[in-house]
Amino acid sequence: MIDNSIIQATSSWPFVEARKLVKERQKIYEKKGKITLQTGYGPSGLPHIGTFAEVARTTMMVNAINQIIDIPTEIIAFSDDMDGLRKIPDNVPNKEILEKNLHKPLTSVPDPFKKYKSFGEHNNEMLKKFLNQLKFNYTFKSSTDTYKKGLFNDALLLVLEKYEQINNIVLPTLGKERQKTYSPFLPICPETGQVLEVPIIEIKKKEGKIIYQNGDKKMETEVINGKCKLQWKVDWAMRWYSFNVDYEMYGKDLIESAIISSKICKTLGKKSPNGFAYEMFLDEKGEKISKSKGNGITIEQWLKYASPESLCLYMYQNPKRAKKLYADVVPKAVDEYLDCIDKFDQQDDKHRLLNPVWHVHNGNPPKEKSIMPFSVLLNLVGTSNATDKDVLWKFIKKYKKDIKISEHPILDGLVEYALKYFEDIEKRIPRAEINEYSDILADVFSKLKHKGSKFEIVGSYRRGTANSGDIDIILTNAQDDKSIFDKFIKALQDRGIIIEILTKGKTKSMVIGKLPGQTPRRLDFMYASPAEYSFAILY
Repeated sequence: MIDNSIIQATSSWPFVEARKLVKERQKIYEKKGKITLQTGYGPSGLPHIGTFAEVARTTMMVNAINQIIDIPTEIIAFSDDMDGLRKIPDNVPNKEILEKNLHKPLTSVPDPFKKYKSFGEHNNEMLKKFLNQLKFNYTFKSSTDTYKKGLFNDALLLVLEKYEQINNIVLPTLGKERQKTYSPFLPICPETGQVLEVPIIEIKKKEGKIIYQNGDKKMETEVINGKCKLQWKVDWAMRWYSFNVDYEMYGKDLIESAIISSKICKTLGKKSPNGFAYEMFLDEKGEKISKSKGNGITIEQWLKYASPESLCLYMYQNPKRAKKLYADVVPKAVDEYLDCIDKFDQQDDKHRLLNPVWHVHNGNPPKEKSIMPFSVLLNLVGTSNATDKDVLWKFIKKYKKDIKISEHPILDGLVEYALKYFEDIEKRIPRAEINEYSDILADVFSKLKHKGSKFEIVGSYRRGTANSGDIDIILTNAQDDKSIFDKFIKALQDRGIIIEILTKGKTKSMVIGKLPGQTPRRLDFMYASPAEYSFAILY
Protein backbone atom coordinates (compact mmCIF):
# COMPACT_ATOMS: atom_id res chain seq x y z
CA MET A 1 0.00 0.00 0.00
CA ILE A 2 1.08 3.56 -0.70
CA ASP A 3 1.65 5.75 2.35
CA ASN A 4 -1.43 7.88 3.06
CA SER A 5 0.63 11.07 3.34
CA ILE A 6 1.74 10.60 -0.29
CA ILE A 7 -1.85 9.92 -1.42
CA GLN A 8 -3.08 13.06 0.32
CA ALA A 9 -0.30 15.23 -1.13
CA THR A 10 -0.05 14.05 -4.74
CA SER A 11 -1.07 16.46 -7.49
CA SER A 12 -2.06 13.61 -9.83
CA TRP A 13 -5.51 14.66 -11.06
CA PRO A 14 -7.40 11.38 -10.33
CA PHE A 15 -6.26 11.60 -6.71
CA VAL A 16 -7.12 15.29 -6.49
CA GLU A 17 -10.64 14.52 -7.71
CA ALA A 18 -10.95 11.39 -5.54
CA ARG A 19 -9.91 13.22 -2.35
CA LYS A 20 -12.45 15.94 -3.07
CA LEU A 21 -15.26 13.43 -3.68
CA VAL A 22 -14.48 11.36 -0.57
CA LYS A 23 -14.50 14.47 1.61
CA GLU A 24 -17.54 16.27 0.18
CA ARG A 25 -19.92 13.32 -0.21
CA GLN A 26 -19.08 11.22 2.84
CA LYS A 27 -22.56 11.23 4.39
CA ILE A 28 -24.17 10.41 1.03
CA TYR A 29 -22.05 7.40 0.06
CA GLU A 30 -21.89 6.03 3.61
CA LYS A 31 -25.69 6.00 3.74
CA LYS A 32 -26.03 4.02 0.48
CA GLY A 33 -22.91 1.92 1.01
CA LYS A 34 -21.18 2.61 -2.32
CA ILE A 35 -19.83 5.33 -4.60
CA THR A 36 -21.53 5.63 -8.00
CA LEU A 37 -19.87 7.24 -11.01
CA GLN A 38 -21.63 7.77 -14.34
CA THR A 39 -20.53 8.26 -17.93
CA GLY A 40 -23.00 9.26 -20.64
CA TYR A 41 -23.13 8.37 -24.31
CA GLY A 42 -25.46 9.52 -27.07
CA PRO A 43 -25.56 6.75 -29.73
CA SER A 44 -26.72 9.03 -32.54
CA GLY A 45 -23.43 8.22 -34.28
CA LEU A 46 -20.60 5.74 -34.05
CA PRO A 47 -18.75 5.81 -30.70
CA HIS A 48 -15.73 8.10 -30.81
CA ILE A 49 -12.67 8.42 -28.63
CA GLY A 50 -14.29 11.08 -26.45
CA THR A 51 -16.77 8.47 -25.22
CA PHE A 52 -13.98 6.02 -24.52
CA ALA A 53 -12.03 8.75 -22.68
CA GLU A 54 -14.83 9.32 -20.18
CA VAL A 55 -14.88 5.65 -19.17
CA ALA A 56 -11.06 5.42 -19.10
CA ARG A 57 -10.69 8.53 -16.96
CA THR A 58 -13.54 7.55 -14.68
CA THR A 59 -11.85 4.17 -14.18
CA MET A 60 -8.69 6.03 -13.17
CA MET A 61 -10.81 7.89 -10.62
CA VAL A 62 -12.08 4.59 -9.20
CA ASN A 63 -8.51 3.30 -8.88
CA ALA A 64 -7.61 6.42 -6.89
CA ILE A 65 -10.73 6.14 -4.69
CA ASN A 66 -9.79 2.56 -3.85
CA GLN A 67 -6.44 3.78 -2.50
CA ILE A 68 -8.18 6.27 -0.21
CA ILE A 69 -11.22 4.43 1.13
CA ASP A 70 -12.49 0.86 1.32
CA ILE A 71 -15.97 1.04 -0.20
CA PRO A 72 -17.66 -0.58 -3.24
CA THR A 73 -17.66 1.51 -6.42
CA GLU A 74 -19.76 1.32 -9.57
CA ILE A 75 -19.32 2.91 -13.00
CA ILE A 76 -22.56 3.30 -14.95
CA ALA A 77 -22.12 3.63 -18.72
CA PHE A 78 -25.47 5.13 -19.73
CA SER A 79 -26.65 5.23 -23.33
CA ASP A 80 -29.28 7.84 -24.21
CA ASP A 81 -30.63 5.55 -26.90
CA MET A 82 -34.24 6.68 -26.53
CA ASP A 83 -33.25 10.07 -27.91
CA GLY A 84 -34.73 10.96 -31.29
CA LEU A 85 -32.52 10.80 -34.40
CA ARG A 86 -32.16 14.45 -35.39
CA LYS A 87 -29.65 14.32 -38.27
CA ILE A 88 -27.93 11.80 -40.50
CA PRO A 89 -24.28 11.02 -39.63
CA ASP A 90 -21.75 11.43 -42.44
CA ASN A 91 -19.94 8.16 -41.72
CA VAL A 92 -22.66 5.52 -42.14
CA PRO A 93 -23.87 3.53 -45.17
CA ASN A 94 -27.46 3.31 -46.41
CA LYS A 95 -28.36 6.83 -45.32
CA GLU A 96 -31.80 6.48 -46.88
CA ILE A 97 -32.72 4.07 -44.05
CA LEU A 98 -32.01 6.77 -41.50
CA GLU A 99 -33.71 9.50 -43.53
CA LYS A 100 -36.99 7.55 -43.42
CA ASN A 101 -36.79 7.29 -39.63
CA LEU A 102 -35.78 10.77 -38.49
CA HIS A 103 -37.04 11.80 -35.02
CA LYS A 104 -37.72 8.23 -33.94
CA PRO A 105 -35.91 6.87 -30.84
CA LEU A 106 -32.51 5.51 -31.85
CA THR A 107 -33.57 2.03 -30.76
CA SER A 108 -36.54 2.25 -33.17
CA VAL A 109 -34.38 3.26 -36.15
CA PRO A 110 -33.29 0.30 -38.34
CA ASP A 111 -29.56 -0.39 -38.38
CA PRO A 112 -28.01 1.03 -41.59
CA PHE A 113 -25.19 -1.51 -41.17
CA LYS A 114 -27.83 -4.28 -41.12
CA LYS A 115 -26.18 -6.12 -38.24
CA TYR A 116 -28.52 -5.38 -35.32
CA LYS A 117 -32.18 -4.66 -34.71
CA SER A 118 -31.62 -0.90 -34.52
CA PHE A 119 -29.07 1.87 -35.08
CA GLY A 120 -29.03 2.47 -31.32
CA GLU A 121 -28.28 -1.19 -30.59
CA HIS A 122 -25.52 -1.23 -33.23
CA ASN A 123 -23.75 1.74 -31.64
CA ASN A 124 -24.29 0.40 -28.11
CA GLU A 125 -22.73 -2.92 -29.05
CA MET A 126 -19.76 -1.19 -30.68
CA LEU A 127 -19.17 0.82 -27.51
CA LYS A 128 -19.43 -2.25 -25.27
CA LYS A 129 -17.04 -4.15 -27.56
CA PHE A 130 -14.36 -1.48 -27.15
CA LEU A 131 -14.90 -1.14 -23.39
CA ASN A 132 -14.75 -4.91 -22.95
CA GLN A 133 -11.61 -5.11 -25.08
CA LEU A 134 -9.92 -2.84 -22.57
CA LYS A 135 -11.36 -4.85 -19.66
CA PHE A 136 -13.13 -1.91 -18.04
CA ASN A 137 -15.41 -2.74 -15.13
CA TYR A 138 -18.75 -1.03 -15.80
CA THR A 139 -22.52 -1.50 -15.73
CA PHE A 140 -24.22 -0.70 -19.03
CA LYS A 141 -27.67 0.90 -18.88
CA SER A 142 -29.93 1.65 -21.82
CA SER A 143 -32.29 4.62 -21.70
CA THR A 144 -34.89 2.67 -23.68
CA ASP A 145 -34.79 -0.23 -21.24
CA THR A 146 -34.90 1.88 -18.09
CA TYR A 147 -37.79 4.01 -19.34
CA LYS A 148 -39.85 1.12 -20.71
CA LYS A 149 -39.28 -1.18 -17.73
CA GLY A 150 -40.56 1.53 -15.40
CA LEU A 151 -37.27 1.99 -13.54
CA PHE A 152 -37.61 5.78 -13.90
CA ASN A 153 -41.34 5.89 -13.09
CA ASP A 154 -41.04 7.34 -9.58
CA ALA A 155 -38.62 10.00 -10.78
CA LEU A 156 -40.83 10.85 -13.79
CA LEU A 157 -43.84 11.37 -11.54
CA LEU A 158 -41.67 13.58 -9.33
CA VAL A 159 -40.67 15.65 -12.37
CA LEU A 160 -44.38 16.02 -13.16
CA GLU A 161 -45.02 17.08 -9.57
CA LYS A 162 -42.21 19.67 -9.79
CA TYR A 163 -43.20 20.71 -13.34
CA GLU A 164 -43.50 24.46 -12.64
CA GLN A 165 -40.29 24.69 -10.59
CA ILE A 166 -38.31 22.88 -13.31
CA ASN A 167 -39.73 25.14 -16.01
CA ASN A 168 -38.70 28.16 -13.94
CA ILE A 169 -35.12 26.87 -14.01
CA VAL A 170 -34.99 26.05 -17.73
CA LEU A 171 -37.14 28.71 -19.42
CA PRO A 172 -34.88 31.73 -18.66
CA THR A 173 -32.07 29.96 -20.57
CA LEU A 174 -34.15 29.63 -23.77
CA GLY A 175 -35.09 32.04 -26.53
CA LYS A 176 -38.57 33.57 -26.56
CA GLU A 177 -39.93 31.31 -29.32
CA ARG A 178 -38.62 28.14 -27.69
CA GLN A 179 -40.09 29.21 -24.34
CA LYS A 180 -43.58 29.06 -25.87
CA THR A 181 -43.35 25.35 -26.71
CA TYR A 182 -40.88 23.99 -24.14
CA SER A 183 -41.82 21.16 -21.81
CA PRO A 184 -39.62 18.79 -19.79
CA PHE A 185 -41.62 15.91 -21.30
CA LEU A 186 -41.25 14.62 -24.85
CA PRO A 187 -44.18 12.33 -25.73
CA ILE A 188 -43.59 9.34 -28.00
CA CYS A 189 -46.20 9.64 -30.76
CA PRO A 190 -48.41 6.48 -30.77
CA GLU A 191 -49.03 6.92 -34.51
CA THR A 192 -45.55 7.67 -35.95
CA GLY A 193 -43.31 6.47 -33.11
CA GLN A 194 -41.46 9.79 -33.23
CA VAL A 195 -40.14 11.71 -30.21
CA LEU A 196 -42.28 14.86 -30.21
CA GLU A 197 -41.29 18.37 -29.19
CA VAL A 198 -44.78 19.80 -28.82
CA PRO A 199 -46.61 22.21 -26.48
CA ILE A 200 -48.13 20.69 -23.34
CA ILE A 201 -51.69 21.95 -22.89
CA GLU A 202 -52.48 20.43 -19.51
CA ILE A 203 -50.71 18.44 -16.81
CA LYS A 204 -52.60 15.96 -14.63
CA LYS A 205 -50.36 15.39 -11.64
CA LYS A 206 -52.68 13.06 -9.73
CA GLU A 207 -53.19 10.85 -12.79
CA GLY A 208 -49.57 11.01 -13.93
CA LYS A 209 -50.61 12.23 -17.38
CA ILE A 210 -50.20 15.14 -19.76
CA ILE A 211 -52.31 16.47 -22.64
CA TYR A 212 -50.36 17.81 -25.60
CA GLN A 213 -51.06 19.42 -28.96
CA ASN A 214 -49.90 17.33 -31.93
CA GLY A 215 -50.81 19.19 -35.11
CA ASP A 216 -54.60 19.65 -35.00
CA LYS A 217 -55.04 16.87 -32.42
CA LYS A 218 -55.12 17.00 -28.65
CA MET A 219 -53.63 13.82 -27.24
CA GLU A 220 -53.36 12.42 -23.73
CA THR A 221 -50.62 10.13 -22.45
CA GLU A 222 -49.15 8.92 -19.20
CA VAL A 223 -45.60 10.07 -18.55
CA ILE A 224 -44.35 6.69 -17.28
CA ASN A 225 -43.45 3.27 -18.79
CA GLY A 226 -41.69 4.72 -21.84
CA LYS A 227 -44.65 6.75 -23.12
CA CYS A 228 -42.56 9.93 -22.69
CA LYS A 229 -38.90 10.73 -22.30
CA LEU A 230 -37.40 13.85 -20.77
CA GLN A 231 -35.63 16.75 -22.42
CA TRP A 232 -31.98 15.94 -21.97
CA LYS A 233 -31.01 18.50 -19.30
CA VAL A 234 -33.93 17.30 -17.19
CA ASP A 235 -33.14 13.71 -18.16
CA TRP A 236 -29.54 14.18 -17.00
CA ALA A 237 -30.70 15.50 -13.63
CA MET A 238 -33.30 12.73 -13.32
CA ARG A 239 -30.61 10.08 -13.85
CA TRP A 240 -28.41 11.66 -11.20
CA TYR A 241 -31.40 11.51 -8.87
CA SER A 242 -32.49 7.97 -9.76
CA PHE A 243 -29.04 6.35 -9.76
CA ASN A 244 -27.72 8.39 -6.79
CA VAL A 245 -24.72 9.47 -8.88
CA ASP A 246 -21.73 10.81 -6.95
CA TYR A 247 -19.47 11.79 -9.85
CA GLU A 248 -19.61 12.48 -13.58
CA MET A 249 -17.21 13.92 -16.14
CA TYR A 250 -18.35 15.98 -19.12
CA GLY A 251 -16.90 18.14 -21.88
CA LYS A 252 -16.43 21.83 -21.18
CA ASP A 253 -19.15 22.58 -23.76
CA LEU A 254 -21.65 21.13 -21.25
CA ILE A 255 -20.68 23.29 -18.27
CA GLU A 256 -23.78 25.50 -18.55
CA SER A 257 -25.99 22.43 -19.02
CA ALA A 258 -24.45 20.84 -15.92
CA ILE A 259 -25.31 23.95 -13.89
CA ILE A 260 -28.94 23.77 -15.01
CA SER A 261 -29.15 20.02 -14.38
CA SER A 262 -27.65 20.52 -10.91
CA LYS A 263 -30.42 22.97 -10.04
CA ILE A 264 -33.05 20.51 -11.31
CA CYS A 265 -31.50 17.66 -9.29
CA LYS A 266 -31.68 19.83 -6.17
CA THR A 267 -35.34 20.62 -6.93
CA LEU A 268 -36.01 16.87 -7.14
CA GLY A 269 -34.53 16.56 -3.66
CA LYS A 270 -30.94 15.37 -3.97
CA LYS A 271 -27.48 16.88 -4.20
CA SER A 272 -26.02 16.84 -7.70
CA PRO A 273 -22.82 14.82 -8.24
CA ASN A 274 -19.31 16.19 -8.19
CA GLY A 275 -18.31 17.12 -11.73
CA PHE A 276 -15.20 17.43 -13.83
CA ALA A 277 -15.21 19.44 -17.07
CA TYR A 278 -12.56 18.25 -19.52
CA GLU A 279 -11.33 19.96 -22.67
CA MET A 280 -12.47 18.99 -26.15
CA PHE A 281 -11.02 16.45 -28.55
CA LEU A 282 -10.04 17.94 -31.92
CA ASP A 283 -9.19 16.60 -35.36
CA GLU A 284 -6.06 17.54 -37.29
CA LYS A 285 -7.72 20.80 -38.40
CA GLY A 286 -8.53 21.81 -34.82
CA GLU A 287 -12.25 21.12 -35.25
CA LYS A 288 -14.22 19.44 -32.45
CA ILE A 289 -14.60 15.70 -32.98
CA SER A 290 -18.20 14.77 -33.68
CA LYS A 291 -19.79 11.32 -33.83
CA SER A 292 -22.12 12.54 -36.58
CA LYS A 293 -19.22 13.86 -38.70
CA GLY A 294 -16.89 10.96 -38.02
CA ASN A 295 -13.86 13.28 -38.06
CA GLY A 296 -10.70 12.48 -36.11
CA ILE A 297 -9.26 9.03 -35.53
CA THR A 298 -11.71 6.41 -34.30
CA ILE A 299 -11.20 4.00 -31.40
CA GLU A 300 -11.08 1.17 -33.93
CA GLN A 301 -8.33 2.88 -35.93
CA TRP A 302 -6.19 3.64 -32.87
CA LEU A 303 -6.45 0.02 -31.73
CA LYS A 304 -5.41 -1.08 -35.22
CA TYR A 305 -2.19 0.92 -34.98
CA ALA A 306 -1.35 0.82 -31.26
CA SER A 307 -2.15 -0.81 -27.95
CA PRO A 308 -5.15 0.04 -25.77
CA GLU A 309 -2.71 1.03 -23.02
CA SER A 310 -1.15 3.74 -25.21
CA LEU A 311 -4.60 5.17 -25.80
CA CYS A 312 -5.36 5.14 -22.06
CA LEU A 313 -2.09 6.95 -21.39
CA TYR A 314 -2.98 9.59 -23.96
CA MET A 315 -6.31 10.08 -22.18
CA TYR A 316 -4.68 10.42 -18.76
CA GLN A 317 -2.48 13.33 -19.72
CA ASN A 318 -3.75 16.89 -19.18
CA PRO A 319 -7.53 16.37 -19.36
CA LYS A 320 -7.99 20.13 -18.98
CA ARG A 321 -6.07 20.70 -22.22
CA ALA A 322 -7.57 20.18 -25.70
CA LYS A 323 -6.22 17.10 -27.51
CA LYS A 324 -5.80 16.54 -31.23
CA LEU A 325 -6.73 13.04 -32.29
CA TYR A 326 -5.59 11.85 -35.69
CA ALA A 327 -3.30 9.11 -36.98
CA ASP A 328 -0.08 11.12 -36.72
CA VAL A 329 -0.29 11.39 -32.90
CA VAL A 330 -0.21 7.62 -32.40
CA PRO A 331 3.57 6.97 -32.65
CA LYS A 332 4.37 9.71 -30.15
CA ALA A 333 1.77 8.37 -27.71
CA VAL A 334 3.23 4.86 -27.98
CA ASP A 335 6.76 6.15 -27.35
CA GLU A 336 5.57 8.10 -24.30
CA TYR A 337 3.95 4.93 -22.95
CA LEU A 338 7.21 2.97 -23.39
CA ASP A 339 9.20 5.76 -21.77
CA CYS A 340 6.87 5.87 -18.76
CA ILE A 341 7.20 2.09 -18.25
CA ASP A 342 11.00 2.38 -18.35
CA LYS A 343 10.96 5.10 -15.70
CA PHE A 344 8.49 3.44 -13.33
CA ASP A 345 10.83 0.91 -11.65
CA GLN A 346 13.32 3.65 -10.82
CA GLN A 347 10.73 5.91 -9.17
CA ASP A 348 9.61 6.19 -5.55
CA ASP A 349 5.89 6.06 -4.64
CA LYS A 350 5.53 9.85 -4.84
CA HIS A 351 6.71 10.00 -8.44
CA ARG A 352 4.98 6.77 -9.42
CA LEU A 353 1.60 8.36 -8.70
CA LEU A 354 2.55 11.11 -11.15
CA ASN A 355 3.54 8.56 -13.79
CA PRO A 356 0.63 7.91 -16.19
CA VAL A 357 1.27 4.14 -16.31
CA TRP A 358 0.33 3.85 -12.62
CA HIS A 359 -3.17 4.96 -13.63
CA VAL A 360 -3.24 2.96 -16.86
CA HIS A 361 -2.35 -0.27 -15.03
CA ASN A 362 -3.81 0.50 -11.58
CA GLY A 363 -0.37 0.59 -9.98
CA ASN A 364 1.00 -2.57 -11.63
CA PRO A 365 2.52 -1.74 -15.03
CA PRO A 366 4.48 -4.38 -16.95
CA LYS A 367 8.20 -4.66 -16.22
CA GLU A 368 9.37 -5.19 -19.80
CA LYS A 369 12.19 -2.85 -20.75
CA SER A 370 11.92 -1.00 -24.05
CA ILE A 371 14.29 -2.18 -26.80
CA MET A 372 13.56 0.59 -29.27
CA PRO A 373 11.01 3.41 -29.66
CA PHE A 374 7.98 2.83 -31.87
CA SER A 375 9.18 5.65 -34.15
CA VAL A 376 12.46 3.76 -34.72
CA LEU A 377 10.52 0.56 -35.37
CA LEU A 378 8.50 2.39 -38.05
CA ASN A 379 11.73 3.54 -39.69
CA LEU A 380 13.00 -0.02 -39.59
CA VAL A 381 9.87 -1.21 -41.41
CA GLY A 382 10.55 1.35 -44.13
CA THR A 383 14.28 0.66 -44.54
CA SER A 384 13.93 -3.12 -44.37
CA ASN A 385 10.87 -3.36 -46.63
CA ALA A 386 9.54 -5.91 -44.13
CA THR A 387 5.97 -7.02 -44.75
CA ASP A 388 5.51 -9.59 -41.98
CA LYS A 389 6.50 -10.10 -38.35
CA ASP A 390 9.12 -12.79 -38.95
CA VAL A 391 11.10 -10.62 -41.36
CA LEU A 392 10.94 -7.58 -39.09
CA TRP A 393 12.03 -9.63 -36.07
CA LYS A 394 15.12 -10.77 -38.01
CA PHE A 395 16.16 -7.14 -38.43
CA ILE A 396 15.44 -6.40 -34.74
CA LYS A 397 17.70 -9.33 -33.76
CA LYS A 398 20.52 -7.81 -35.82
CA TYR A 399 20.22 -4.79 -33.52
CA LYS A 400 19.75 -6.88 -30.34
CA LYS A 401 21.23 -10.34 -30.95
CA ASP A 402 20.32 -12.06 -27.68
CA ILE A 403 16.68 -10.94 -27.56
CA LYS A 404 13.94 -13.55 -27.00
CA ILE A 405 10.49 -12.84 -28.42
CA SER A 406 8.77 -14.66 -25.55
CA GLU A 407 10.30 -12.22 -23.06
CA HIS A 408 9.12 -9.13 -24.94
CA PRO A 409 5.34 -9.36 -25.49
CA ILE A 410 4.99 -5.56 -25.71
CA LEU A 411 7.62 -5.32 -28.44
CA ASP A 412 6.07 -8.29 -30.25
CA GLY A 413 2.76 -6.44 -30.29
CA LEU A 414 4.47 -3.25 -31.49
CA VAL A 415 5.99 -5.15 -34.41
CA GLU A 416 2.51 -6.01 -35.64
CA TYR A 417 1.21 -2.48 -35.03
CA ALA A 418 4.20 -0.95 -36.85
CA LEU A 419 3.59 -3.07 -39.95
CA LYS A 420 -0.07 -1.99 -40.09
CA TYR A 421 0.68 1.68 -39.40
CA PHE A 422 3.41 1.84 -42.03
CA GLU A 423 1.28 0.06 -44.61
CA ASP A 424 -1.65 2.44 -44.15
CA ILE A 425 0.00 5.73 -43.23
CA GLU A 426 3.69 5.97 -44.10
CA LYS A 427 4.58 3.77 -47.07
CA ARG A 428 5.97 5.74 -50.04
CA ILE A 429 3.96 5.66 -53.25
CA PRO A 430 5.77 5.46 -56.63
CA ARG A 431 4.90 8.16 -59.17
CA ALA A 432 3.65 5.61 -61.71
CA GLU A 433 1.02 4.43 -59.24
CA ILE A 434 -0.13 8.00 -58.56
CA ASN A 435 -0.46 8.43 -62.33
CA GLU A 436 -2.89 5.49 -62.26
CA TYR A 437 -4.84 7.16 -59.46
CA SER A 438 -4.87 10.38 -61.46
CA ASP A 439 -6.46 8.65 -64.46
CA ILE A 440 -9.12 6.90 -62.37
CA LEU A 441 -9.90 10.02 -60.34
CA ALA A 442 -10.32 11.99 -63.57
CA ASP A 443 -12.66 9.35 -64.97
CA VAL A 444 -14.84 9.29 -61.83
CA PHE A 445 -14.81 13.09 -61.62
CA SER A 446 -15.88 13.56 -65.24
CA LYS A 447 -18.92 11.33 -64.74
CA LEU A 448 -20.20 13.58 -61.95
CA LYS A 449 -20.71 16.34 -64.57
CA HIS A 450 -20.50 18.95 -61.84
CA LYS A 451 -20.36 22.31 -63.66
CA GLY A 452 -17.47 24.59 -62.73
CA SER A 453 -15.65 21.97 -60.65
CA LYS A 454 -12.08 20.76 -60.97
CA PHE A 455 -9.44 18.93 -58.95
CA GLU A 456 -5.68 18.52 -58.95
CA ILE A 457 -3.23 16.15 -57.26
CA VAL A 458 -0.78 18.40 -55.45
CA GLY A 459 2.08 18.12 -52.97
CA SER A 460 5.24 16.24 -53.89
CA TYR A 461 3.54 14.70 -56.95
CA ARG A 462 2.87 18.14 -58.45
CA ARG A 463 6.48 19.07 -57.71
CA GLY A 464 7.64 16.12 -59.83
CA THR A 465 9.16 13.83 -57.18
CA ALA A 466 9.72 10.13 -57.86
CA ASN A 467 7.51 9.06 -54.94
CA SER A 468 5.18 10.49 -52.32
CA GLY A 469 4.15 9.72 -48.78
CA ASP A 470 0.47 10.10 -49.60
CA ILE A 471 -1.76 11.52 -52.32
CA ASP A 472 -3.08 15.04 -51.76
CA ILE A 473 -6.10 16.09 -53.82
CA ILE A 474 -7.56 19.60 -53.84
CA LEU A 475 -11.00 20.36 -55.30
CA THR A 476 -12.78 23.60 -56.05
CA ASN A 477 -15.90 24.93 -57.75
CA ALA A 478 -16.22 28.22 -59.60
CA GLN A 479 -19.49 29.00 -57.77
CA ASP A 480 -18.02 27.75 -54.48
CA ASP A 481 -20.45 24.83 -54.47
CA LYS A 482 -18.89 22.59 -51.81
CA SER A 483 -21.24 19.69 -52.58
CA ILE A 484 -18.68 18.43 -55.10
CA PHE A 485 -16.48 17.41 -52.14
CA ASP A 486 -18.97 14.89 -50.73
CA LYS A 487 -20.12 13.75 -54.16
CA PHE A 488 -16.57 12.97 -55.33
CA ILE A 489 -15.72 10.97 -52.22
CA LYS A 490 -19.04 9.10 -52.40
CA ALA A 491 -18.44 8.27 -56.08
CA LEU A 492 -14.96 6.94 -55.27
CA GLN A 493 -16.44 4.80 -52.49
CA ASP A 494 -19.03 3.43 -54.92
CA ARG A 495 -16.27 2.68 -57.43
CA GLY A 496 -14.35 0.78 -54.73
CA ILE A 497 -11.34 3.10 -54.84
CA ILE A 498 -11.88 4.44 -51.31
CA ILE A 499 -11.99 1.45 -48.97
CA GLU A 500 -11.93 3.23 -45.60
CA ILE A 501 -12.57 6.77 -44.36
CA LEU A 502 -10.17 7.73 -41.56
CA THR A 503 -11.53 11.23 -40.95
CA LYS A 504 -14.30 13.21 -42.61
CA GLY A 505 -15.09 16.89 -42.21
CA LYS A 506 -16.97 19.39 -44.34
CA THR A 507 -13.96 20.35 -46.46
CA LYS A 508 -11.25 17.84 -45.57
CA SER A 509 -11.07 14.06 -45.45
CA MET A 510 -8.36 11.45 -44.89
CA VAL A 511 -9.10 8.08 -46.50
CA ILE A 512 -7.50 4.79 -47.44
CA GLY A 513 -7.64 4.14 -51.18
CA LYS A 514 -6.75 1.03 -53.13
CA LEU A 515 -6.32 0.26 -56.82
CA PRO A 516 -7.06 -3.29 -58.02
CA GLY A 517 -4.17 -5.56 -57.07
CA GLN A 518 -2.26 -2.72 -55.39
CA THR A 519 -1.29 -1.76 -51.82
CA PRO A 520 -3.77 0.41 -49.85
CA ARG A 521 -2.66 4.08 -49.80
CA ARG A 522 -3.57 7.18 -47.86
CA LEU A 523 -5.38 9.92 -49.79
CA ASP A 524 -6.07 13.37 -48.38
CA PHE A 525 -8.94 15.36 -49.94
CA MET A 526 -9.43 19.06 -49.37
CA TYR A 527 -11.91 21.55 -50.79
CA ALA A 528 -10.62 25.09 -51.47
CA SER A 529 -12.71 28.09 -52.41
CA PRO A 530 -12.07 29.66 -55.84
CA ALA A 531 -10.13 32.47 -54.16
CA GLU A 532 -7.95 30.01 -52.22
CA TYR A 533 -7.45 27.39 -54.94
CA SER A 534 -4.47 28.90 -56.78
CA PHE A 535 -2.58 29.18 -53.48
CA ALA A 536 -3.75 25.80 -52.14
CA ILE A 537 -2.36 23.83 -55.09
CA LEU A 538 1.13 25.13 -54.24
CA TYR A 539 0.96 23.00 -51.07
